[in-house]
Formats: sequence, C-alpha cells, structure tokens
Amino acid sequence: MVNNKATKLYNKSKKDSIIISRKGYHNQLYGFWLGQSIANWTGLVTEMDKIGNIGEIKTGNFYTREDWGKADQPSIWGEGIPSDLSSTIDFVFKDTNEIWGADDDTDIEYMYQYLMFVNQTSMLTPEQIRDGWLKHIKKDEENYLWVSNQKAYNLMLEGVLPPETGDPEKNEHYGMIDSQLTTEIFGLFAPARPDIATHIAHLPIQTTAREESEDISRFYVTMHALASLKTEKTLSERVHWMANEARKILPDTSYPAKMFDYSRKLYMSGIPWEQTRDSIYLRYQLQQKDNYNITSKNLYCNGCFAAGINFASSLVSLFYGEGDLKKTIQIGTLAGWDSDNPTATWGGLIGFMIGKDGVEKAFGRQFSNRFNIHRTRQNFPEDGIDTFEKMAQTGLMVIDLVVQEEIGGIIDEKNDTWIIPIEIDYE
Repeated sequence: MVNNKATKLYNKSKKDSIIISRKGYHNQLYGFWLGQSIANWTGLVTEMDKIGNIGEIKTGNFYTREDWGKADQPSIWGEGIPSDLSSTIDFVFKDTNEIWGADDDTDIEYMYQYLMFVNQTSMLTPEQIRDGWLKHIKKDEENYLWVSNQKAYNLMLEGVLPPETGDPEKNEHYGMIDSQLTTEIFGLFAPARPDIATHIAHLPIQTTAREESEDISRFYVTMHALASLKTEKTLSERVHWMANEARKILPDTSYPAKMFDYSRKLYMSGIPWEQTRDSIYLRYQLQQKDNYNITSKNLYCNGCFAAGINFASSLVSLFYGEGDLKKTIQIGTLAGWDSDNPTATWGGLIGFMIGKDGVEKAFGRQFSNRFNIHRTRQNFPEDGIDTFEKMAQTGLMVIDLVVQEEIGGIIDEKNDTWIIPIEIDYE
C-alpha cells in the first residue's frame, strides 16, 4: 500500500528517508517486551527497599554494587520481609516452560497497543482511552494502579475524559511517575520520528501527567523513537547520543533538564555510579536544589513515587550502563527508589536496540515467550495469555497505521519495509 503523499521518497537520499525492515523490527519489538520483562521483574526485587533517610547520607541508606547477589532487604511496605521474588538481589528469569506476568510497567503499554490495533487508529481518542481503561482495569479488587493512574481511573469512573484526568486541578498526583512508565512504547510506534511519537503520545501522557512529569515522559518517548536509527556507532555511543537529543525537549529552566545536566556532568567526571546517586539524593531530596521541592511537601515516603527523583535515578543507570543490558539493569536495580521502573524503561529500550537475539546472547540463554496480561488486567482474548511474537506482530500493524496516517511514509509490501521521511542528521 502506497501513500501518495510520500511517493517521491523513492528518489530521495538516505539522509532524507530511511528504509526499515519490518521483519527486523519484529525481532526488535520482541526484544523490547523480553528486555522489559526481565528488567521489570529484576527491579521488583529491590523496589522501594532504599529511598534514603532524610537528614543525612550514611552507610546503609542505599545499595552499592557490592550488594549484587547478596540478601534482599525489606521494602518500605515489606513489614520486615524481603521480596518473595528472590531472596537475593539477582536477575529474575522465566524459563521456556513458564509465563511472564504483566506488571504496571508493561500492562498499560500493552493495553494502549491493543486499543490502537482493535480501533484501527494511529491516534487514540479520549473516549477510546476511557473505554479501554474501564474495560481492562479491575474495579473492585487489586488493580495494580498507583497514585496518578489510580486517580485518573477514579475520575474516568465519574465520567471525566482524558486529558482532564491528568489536570492538576482534578488530579493532585499529576507529578508522579505514572505516565513515564506507561507511554514509552509510543516512541517505537513512530520509528525515527520523535516529533510524531510525542504527537501520538500527547493524549496518553496527559491522561495522568502535566508539567515536569509530562516533559519527562516526552523525554522517554523521544529516546524510544530515536532507537530506530542505526549507525556505525557503538551501542554506548548511540545511547548517549539519543539521551543528548532527547535532552533538547526539556525546558532549560526546568528541574528535569537540570537533573539531566547535573547527572551527566557527574558521570563525565569519572566518579563511581554510587557517588553520583548519593549526590543526586543530597542535591534534590536534602537540599531541594533546582526547584525540586518534593521534600517540603511531606508526602508519603518523601515522594518516592515522584517523577523527578526516579528520572534522576534512571539517568544513573542509563549513563553508567553505557548500553550494556545486564550492567544497566544491575545498576538500576541497586540505585534505589522505585527501582523496577527505570530498569523496565531501559531494559525495554536496550532490548529493542539489540532485539530478541541480542537479549538471549547477553544472558547466554533462552526465555519464556509467553505473557500473562491478566495478572494485572482483564478482558483480553485467549484468557490473557499472549506471546511476544504476537505482541510484536500487533505492534507492526499499529506502526503500519502510524507510518501511513501520521508520518506520511510508505509501506513497501514487496520488500516488507517502511520508507520513512526523516529530518534528523544521525550520522
């Protein structure tokens, strides 16, 4: 199927358009779901174990690299009991005869992809988002929603439509972490086009976020869109280039921009990642610099679910992980706060960049390909049991819609490729 708006692309240079193999992208989408699942479940072992003790930095406030492989410590809500996922801080895997469970780092993204597919749309409407949330999220039992997501859901039950569900006047949790872990996938739906990615992600992001938390979500979406651009650069160089490009969408005077610049400066100085993490805690939670004033609000666990401190923490694992999947997950798991979220974000991103085969090579083994969305959500086909192959195929069909309707690109059916106009110099 050819989009007439883009037919001239066949005669343009590589710098004006790129050709992406749909078959290769399928492998990368599989890698996204697999890498995200490994990282999500590994990070859950230490989720909320270490959030700092307001007043000072002292030994024991946070994990260090020396804690990898050692006993897991209780989380703030663990009542003295370590994680039941693993008695030690280590990778959590599902063997080929097991099933990955959905979690809040994967299930809303799964839902958004499904909604775009069944509605055959490249842009979800407020009603489609509302109807999807009400159909697929449980109401009267554990529903794996937190802070802003839970508030948005409650508002939807009352008849409020997105984006009003993320309006600060209606949703006091708009500055929490929620949207940055539920919307990254929109970057993959618009390969090499962060402008289009942030456009189609705008309403899903605003469903639960505003202001700085919205900017942080756009940062993550931008990075995922840029991940489609392949060069001769090393994986580490690509990750750092993507991060620097995504930094451009953050307003210079905002605390996310200042967090990025501060974290990157410390990384470039050559100090250990633990020292950078401790400096972030000192600067932003103790000293409340750069207008990051969560501590003064006296929130539960000092805003350990907040967008800002978890964004800063995620940058530690991103910078110091240097594109290495295992290293990035390890640092993210040990870095503190809502540790499953940064790990899931970067595990999915790097998993996409290296694909299914790259993830398996990184760990020297194979994994389960099955995914149970009904662990946390409801009313999906096949009793909620899906496979990464099918999830990746659904993603391709969603991208077909975005390429034609939003990007103005071409689906070359003969060669099974997308031809996508770009405006980014990625050499």
